Amino acid sequence: MLFRSVQFTKPRSFDRNLVVIGAGSGGLVSAYLAAAMGAKVTLIEKGEMGGDCLNRGCVPSKALIRSGRLIAELRKAKELGFIDATAQVDFAAVMARVQQVVETIAPNDSIERYTQLGVEVLQGEGVITSPWSVQVGTQQLTTRNIIVATGARPRIPEIEGIESIDYLTSDNLWKLRELPKRLLVLGTGTIGCELAQVFAQLGSTVTLVGRDTLLPREDSEVRALFIQQFSEVEGIDLQLHKETVAFIKQEGQQLLRLRDRQGSEQELNVAFDQVLIATGRIANTEGIGLEQVGVKVNGYGAVEANAYLQTHCPSIHVCGDVSGSYQFTHAASNQAWTATINSLFGFLKRFKVNESVVPWATFTTPEIAQVGLNEQMAQQQQLSYETTQFPFSELDRATAASERLGWIKVITVPGRDKILGVTIVGEHAGDLLQEYVLAMRHGLGLNKILATIHPYPTFAEINQRVAGKWKREHAPKGLLQWAQRLHRWRRG
Repeated sequence: MLFRSVQFTKPRSFDRNLVVIGAGSGGLVSAYLAAAMGAKVTLIEKGEMGGDCLNRGCVPSKALIRSGRLIAELRKAKELGFIDATAQVDFAAVMARVQQVVETIAPNDSIERYTQLGVEVLQGEGVITSPWSVQVGTQQLTTRNIIVATGARPRIPEIEGIESIDYLTSDNLWKLRELPKRLLVLGTGTIGCELAQVFAQLGSTVTLVGRDTLLPREDSEVRALFIQQFSEVEGIDLQLHKETVAFIKQEGQQLLRLRDRQGSEQELNVAFDQVLIATGRIANTEGIGLEQVGVKVNGYGAVEANAYLQTHCPSIHVCGDVSGSYQFTHAASNQAWTATINSLFGFLKRFKVNESVVPWATFTTPEIAQVGLNEQMAQQQQLSYETTQFPFSELDRATAASERLGWIKVITVPGRDKILGVTIVGEHAGDLLQEYVLAMRHGLGLNKILATIHPYPTFAEINQRVAGKWKREHAPKGLLQWAQRLHRWRRG
């Protein structure tokens, strides 16, 4: 990257080694690492410490999902021997618990804690004024390097009449204290599906609208399961492959007009009391001075950076959602390590960010967890591959727990045990995946997983069982024939 800074004068000395803008997942890790390595670091946050993950994303959504999951568990009451097991939802209490969970975790990300860790924390809006300076209010900070970790926000689609709708997003959803009777959810990705399901479980009549199919990142087998689960079990009205035309008000009702995208051009009006928009996210890059130093952003606001997470302005690095890469908390933490090391020690040695093995999980019922390639990705890349699949229904612990829905599918190099990707659908999928993340990161194959003792009876045993199935399917036929002849000879 070529960068010319003739319009800026580089200071002869600096107040700080590093300034981090944004105290979300990436920014917190960057500041902590820098302080731990002896650097003088300042962390700037204009809003709440902990960013989206703590306050509006991962933490509150999983707390809410836990309440919805109880409803899903009660459906199995009769199967487990209970005559009458029902629950009446107190939605205000549910949301109060969600807030309590956030408040319980918040001290881990607080100003007090990070101050104790050696980080200077400033509250206010950080604006980059040169490649080596950041302004916070009236205070001007000089620094060797800057890390931009300002995160992302919900992207609001351009739909006629949306300005007249008091819509919900993952930002303001948590202020609700009354359960919507009719909830319209726009977006069929991870966030839309998680929230559509949990509100249906809690008692809302839910309509889920998508331009394409359900869970478009997943392969067809996963999508088929969830189309059935959502429509038949949860009672969600799925409006897939639909174009949003306009929000309208008619006879005292709020309506969304939809048009079929599969050729019929047929229109449909969907009534709702509240609408939740989950149509993607856009990076927070406005107003922080990037354009002043010539740092480029793409059409979604994400900062353009190289494999070292360095912008074309060498002293400025990025990490987290603002980088335009994986929008996961754990991915932001991984990027933060690279951005921080390169900021502080890049003049000696630089490291490329390693995103070759990035797992993710969708916390629906059942859970979906994936690392590497699924079949859809492998086909799109025109790769040769083999699949080995094992159902939860053949796992003793799953049967004992009445959690037999789902499977594990492992994609491997043809004829070899090298793992290209894993998809798990089922109970504890997000936890079960980690064994494969470790294996793929360190070049271990299915033979190593097979040779590892797994406790019985556990859900984790499914990892060994699928490895055993792969082994049986790839047993050397010539060696087996020789063994059979040997055994016949020994019998006499």
